[in-house]
Amino acid sequence: MVNVTELRPGNFFIEEGNIYQVLDILLNKTAMRKMVAKVKVKNMRTGAVTEIARNSGYGIENIRLDKNTMQYLYDTGDFLVFMNQETYEQIEISKERLQWECQFLKGEELVDITSYEGEILGITLPAKVALKIVDCDPAVRGDTVNKAMKDATLETGLKVRVPLFIENGETVNVRTDNGEYDGRA
Repeated sequence: MVNVTELRPGNFFIEEGNIYQVLDILLNKTAMRKMVAKVKVKNMRTGAVTEIARNSGYGIENIRLDKNTMQYLYDTGDFLVFMNQETYEQIEISKERLQWECQFLKGEELVDITSYEGEILGITLPAKVALKIVDCDPAVRGDTVNKAMKDATLETGLKVRVPLFIENGETVNVRTDNGEYDGRA
């Protein structure tokens, strides 16, 4: 158990059966009250971001999550299959839990799988992934007052805005945090 005021961004703790990741913490001390810790947290099971407030001295059960690097193999329709590179053990994760991440997985990528006591909480993608453009609008000259962009569909089905000079068949880097174009690969 640790004091709530000792939490830092990136720490994980368990409270009332929920696993939380600390995103931010604000300590507030006034002359007449105990210190209050306002902690912005992300529920690791649901992905919901909330803020909790606790008085100084409140005990929190600090935990460590396991991270294993695994290779994405294939999509079964309802599940995504990953394999441990060392033991060749395969696991399946429901597609419903990984809707955002599915847009960046095409096969054989290495991802970090986060788990706690055998329960899989999610995956961590690399910051950028290289994906091939399968369909994009032709470039239209004339609208160059601002950054000229056009729509493109990538091999995973993700739709992004790319500059006019990008053509079908090219490979581009896409950021996994917001799904935006980040340059040629």
